[in-house]
Amino acid sequence: MIDLTKDDTGLWIATINRPDKANSLTFEMLDDLANIAEAAKDARALILTGAGKVFSAGMDLEAAKTDLPVSPVWERLSGALSALPCLTIAALNGTVAGGAMGMVLACDLRIAVPNAKAFYPVMKLGFLPQPSDPARLAGLIGPSRAKMILMAGQKATSEDALNWGLFDRIVDPEVLLDTARTLAEDSLGATSDHAAAIKAMIR
Repeated sequence: MIDLTKDDTGLWIATINRPDKANSLTFEMLDDLANIAEAAKDARALILTGAGKVFSAGMDLEAAKTDLPVSPVWERLSGALSALPCLTIAALNGTVAGGAMGMVLACDLRIAVPNAKAFYPVMKLGFLPQPSDPARLAGLIGPSRAKMILMAGQKATSEDALNWGLFDRIVDPEVLLDTARTLAEDSLGATSDHAAAIKAMIR
């Protein structure tokens, strides 16, 4: 349910492909994504996207009855993405919710379609967010707005997310992946060491 394509420029595209279940995530899917993120140190750029009209509704409802809500696989995935030396882009084909926010926050850039929303209902559901997510969220949008999402349970519209700095660009669905590829072009044309050096300086 995770599709991976690679081309000869070094561009990797990982697609969450479970549109009939709003791309909700099972342990196996998260493990696959973490394996891809850990292997992507050999990539020049990595794009994460989804099939259908939702990027990911978060955790699968049946999986939520297991120990998945507290599994280290969530943090393993976001940590691997954050540590990558290459450019990482979340190309949100729709709403991102719950634990799926972790991988999105760990990416370098986030672009989204106009109807995409972002929310993380951990307060309502009685879960803690993934350990690194609150700091990453606050780093992007500030502590008050992070509390709006994590504590007040607010859904950020695409316009809110763009104005707050959670999304970097809003694009039409038909050009979402083309826009992501364009954003990756300079990194794909550079040496891996050059891209990694610039990313390390920004950190």
